[in-house]
Amino acid sequence: MTATKVRLFMTGSVACMFVGSLERVVEERTDLSSENLARLRALVDSWEILADLSQADLVLWLPTWNAAGYVAAAMVRPTTAPTSVPDEIVGTFLPRGRLPEVDRARVSGLVGEIHSPEAIAVPGSDGRVIAVIARQARSHAAGLLQQVYEQVAGVLFGMLRRGEFPPSGVSRETSAGQSPRVGDGLITLDAEGRVNQASPNAVSALRRLGLATDPVGADLSRTLARLMRRPGPVDAALPPIISGRRAGFVEVDAPQGSLVISSWPLLERGRHSGAVILVRDVTDLRSRDRALLSKDAALREAHHRVKNNLQTVAALLRLQARRVHEPEAQVALAEAGRRVGAIAAVHDILAVSPAEEVELAEMLSRLVELSRQLSVSGAEVSPQIVIEIGDGVTGGGGGSLSGEIAGPIAMAVSELLANAVEHSGAGLIRVEAHRQSLGANDEDRLVVAVIDDGVGFDPSHTSGLGLSIVRSLIEEDLTGTVGIERRDGTTWASISVPVY
Repeated sequence: MTATKVRLFMTGSVACMFVGSLERVVEERTDLSSENLARLRALVDSWEILADLSQADLVLWLPTWNAAGYVAAAMVRPTTAPTSVPDEIVGTFLPRGRLPEVDRARVSGLVGEIHSPEAIAVPGSDGRVIAVIARQARSHAAGLLQQVYEQVAGVLFGMLRRGEFPPSGVSRETSAGQSPRVGDGLITLDAEGRVNQASPNAVSALRRLGLATDPVGADLSRTLARLMRRPGPVDAALPPIISGRRAGFVEVDAPQGSLVISSWPLLERGRHSGAVILVRDVTDLRSRDRALLSKDAALREAHHRVKNNLQTVAALLRLQARRVHEPEAQVALAEAGRRVGAIAAVHDILAVSPAEEVELAEMLSRLVELSRQLSVSGAEVSPQIVIEIGDGVTGGGGGSLSGEIAGPIAMAVSELLANAVEHSGAGLIRVEAHRQSLGANDEDRLVVAVIDDGVGFDPSHTSGLGLSIVRSLIEEDLTGTVGIERRDGTTWASISVPVY
């Protein structure tokens, strides 16, 4: 296609934009069946390799339901060459006659030379042409590597015409995401799995694994098995993929480095004729991953040990409380043990959390159980305690808190619960939590309230040690607020803190 025709995509007077997903375009602008839609989805999920090898922009044109023209349903740009279509054209409609090569490809199914087609017909499940891929590339000097790209692209486009592309077994994981791209490293194999050509980046990746010889002519599967140096049997899934006989995505780890490999079998009318192997050196990335895993394991072990030490301190305080005879000393030691236990509960959760976060619902449940177990005064009324998580709290099970703010919040809620259990004479205590959004320019706030139906509170007793601890933790450490009030015969003790 010429540059003039590309500009028509964007500026033609009859063109209109209809931006949407492939599925939406197919549903609203064509009469294609669900089976053919699945065929197009598989193609679009895999066609990055076609764009990279042909060093061209590819546009998927679909005939409209009334045969009036074509609508651009998808587009992919190459990473191996500059784009020729800088603007987004998905959703553009063009009438018949504006793209003669697309018209001819739809009618004949074969347009242009097989190794450099301008338009490629896409057959459907019934052999009927259901779409046409238009190829737009800038002219450039073709070096040896670019010639290899074009040669392989021609084979893949031939497979596409015959309905053999993408190969069976290719998944989205194989063709996108972590999968290597053509520019990362390309190896072509013959039908026996021997290396025909290897790009400079591919050779460098093999050198990182320890290969000292020229890979051309070598059996790739055996070469990589030797470089891996693993004792015992090799994973049965590796040889078919590495030899190019099965499409797939694997990772190869060797003592000196790591590679990710994707395999694209080449077919000549159903017969295996070779393969394209894409490789990417991920040695540095895996080293960082291992370092992060090591750091994560160390943090979990630290939280586990801190939890054990705190639980030991709490147990010693309770033991000491039973050995003293002064009632005030007993209460003080028991309360100190409960406070230490509240901090230990947070570290216990952090010891198994994969993201250094504490699930709010789990933390509140542990604090409630701790309040039941460590009641200091032995109150005659054993209140029922329920937890209610509001819909505004995001995430499963009530959302999560960072470890930095979970500790102070746990201590504060533990104090409020202890006050309600020990001093209110309540029959029912509710712990309510919800996230409060204050607008786009303000931080969200987490509100936790301990509500009891007891006798109420004496305003002169709101400056005790427990509430002093709550105010210090919430107002000074977390820049939050603390409130205590009576509502309809119930006492509401609440905290509100900013969360991110």
